[in-house]
Amino acid sequence: MRVTVLGSGSGGNATLVEAGDFRVLVDAGFSGRDLERRLRSVGTDPETLAAIVITHEHGDHTRGMGVLARRFRVPLHLTERTRAACARLLNGSERVHSYGPATPFRVGPFEVRPFLTVHDAVDPVAVTVAHPESGCRLGVATDLGRPNAGVRAELAGCHMLVLEANHDTPMLWNGPYPWSVKQRIASSHGHLSNEAAAELATELHHDELAHVVLAHLSVHCNDGGLAREVVGRALERAGYRGALEVAGQHEPMTPVELVEARRALAPPQLRLW
Repeated sequence: MRVTVLGSGSGGNATLVEAGDFRVLVDAGFSGRDLERRLRSVGTDPETLAAIVITHEHGDHTRGMGVLARRFRVPLHLTERTRAACARLLNGSERVHSYGPATPFRVGPFEVRPFLTVHDAVDPVAVTVAHPESGCRLGVATDLGRPNAGVRAELAGCHMLVLEANHDTPMLWNGPYPWSVKQRIASSHGHLSNEAAAELATELHHDELAHVVLAHLSVHCNDGGLAREVVGRALERAGYRGALEVAGQHEPMTPVELVEARRALAPPQLRLW
């Protein structure tokens, strides 16, 4: 199982998940042209995409979905309410599959499990993507007003997390946004702070958690180094031994071979003499 964050932030979000020749895109928040560029830059022909899974209707998760779906005949998977909210991006020629916000579904070799989140969208979900053959499981949760019990339960046991760390609290309140926007971001239906992300990552830590990617960082109200420091310090106290990275907005990250990442965590075998 191979995972590539193609980019994450308020300007767009998309994550590529691969197993063999099967490829699924989670969210399509860049323009169709930019998504195509990003995919090709990591060695993926957009025509080989088998599915696009959309988590909610906000433009930074949906901007290019219609163009990509039509241009390369890629099936779209989204909830009915999200589909209705994205009607202007679709012309009716797309292949659309509706899923329930709490109903797992199969896409090729992957088991996709959507689950409801607390966010200011009509039907917001986060997802886990499992690959039973390799035993790997990815969690993608980039828009969380607060991590409730359901979110914690669904993300538990993941081997890789793409997790929101949107803002530093002092930077948010002292930043350039209007007061109403600041209140929205900090609310229980907004976005996670670095401290909240650190708390959630620590709660989700287990011995086989191999890779954490901090995502959806605010351009004006956060800093990658600060987010890494806050979350990294908390994870270190919890005994985390895996990798910690910060997703950027403009270019894809280096692909993560999740089986290899998990293998690197395994304790060295004792030699028998």
